Amino acid sequence: MKPDEAGPRILEEKILHVPNERRILSNSLKIKNLFLKNRLLMAPMAGYTNLPFRSLVSEYGAGMVATEMVSCESLIRRNERAFKIMKNDLKEKPVSIQLFGSDPCKMAEAATIVEDFGADVIDINCGCPVKKITKSKSGSSLLKDPTLAGRIVSSMVRKVRKPVSVKMRTGWDTIGATGAEEFAKIVEDSGASFITVHGRTKNDFFTGLVDLDTIERIKSSVKIPVFGNGDIRSPNDAIEMLRRTKVDALMIGRGAIGNPWIFSRLLSWSRTGILPSPPSSSERKNVLFLHLHRMKKHLGEKLAILHSRKHIPAYTKGMEGGSFFRRKLMEQSSFESVINLTESFFKPFLCN
Repeated sequence: MKPDEAGPRILEEKILHVPNERRILSNSLKIKNLFLKNRLLMAPMAGYTNLPFRSLVSEYGAGMVATEMVSCESLIRRNERAFKIMKNDLKEKPVSIQLFGSDPCKMAEAATIVEDFGADVIDINCGCPVKKITKSKSGSSLLKDPTLAGRIVSSMVRKVRKPVSVKMRTGWDTIGATGAEEFAKIVEDSGASFITVHGRTKNDFFTGLVDLDTIERIKSSVKIPVFGNGDIRSPNDAIEMLRRTKVDALMIGRGAIGNPWIFSRLLSWSRTGILPSPPSSSERKNVLFLHLHRMKKHLGEKLAILHSRKHIPAYTKGMEGGSFFRRKLMEQSSFESVINLTESFFKPFLCN
C-alpha cells in the first residue's frame, strides 16, 4: 500500500449539507448475540490490523474491530503465528476474526478454534484479490463458486454459536451483473448473520471508483444487515455511501490507517451535525508515539520498526517535508532512531 492510499484525504472537502442519514452511524445494532454500540466498524487489513492498531481505533470509538485474515489450515495445524494474529484484548471488544479457506469441513473446525479464542464474530474472507489466496480457491475466488461459499457458511454456522459473517466484493471481474446479488442470497440462505461488501471487483484490486450501485442492489436483495466498505476516508464519503446504498453500517479500512480519529470525528458529527476539526500536529504526534510504543510492546523491536514504515507515513500525510522524511525512515535500523527521526520531523510543526 502506497502512502497516498492510506489515511485521510489530504484536503478534506467541505460538507455542503448535513443529511439525516448520518444519524444512523451513532445508533447501536444487535445481530444475533452481537451488540454493536455504533455502526462505524474497522475493516480487516492484512499487515495492518494487529492488536496495537486495533486497540487505538477501539479507543477512538470503533463499534467493532477485526483481525488480519487467518488461514484455516494454519489454525488446524496449530501454527504459532496464526494464534499471534488472533490475539485479542477485552478492551477492544467486540472483535471479528476473519478466516480464509475453501474446505467447508476445515473452515468449520477452524471456526470452533476461533470462537474458543474469544471471537465475537467469525468472518469469512470472500474478497481478498491477492494471487496467493485466490489460487487456493479462497478469498475472492469463492465469488465464482457461490455454492461452495454457501456450504462453507452452513458448515461453520452448525459448529459455532457466534455470528458468522461474509466479507465479499461486487464480483470477480464484472460490475453491474446479477452475480453479486445471487451470491449474497446464497450466503444469507446458508445462515450468514450479516454481509460486508467492498464495492470493487477482484480485478479492480484497490483501484477505481467504488461501485455503490451494486452495493445498493445487494442491500435490497437480502434481509440480513449489509455493511458498506470501500474508500470511506471523509464525512462526504460516508454521506455518499449511506445515501446511495442504504447500508446498515460502514466499515472503514485504509481511511483509518494513521487516522484513528476518523471514528470519533464521524461519531461526533453523527450525533451533533458538527464535524470536529482535524487533529493538530501535537495530537498527531502524541497518538503516533503511543502507537509506536504499543507496537514495540506487542510485536518486539524488529517488527515494530518494519510496521512503523507502513503507519508513520499515513500519520504524517500531507505535512511539509513528508517525502524526504519517509525516505529517511526506510534507512533506520533501530527503534530509537525511528523515534528520534520522527521527533525531529514534528519539531518545527509544534514550534509553529
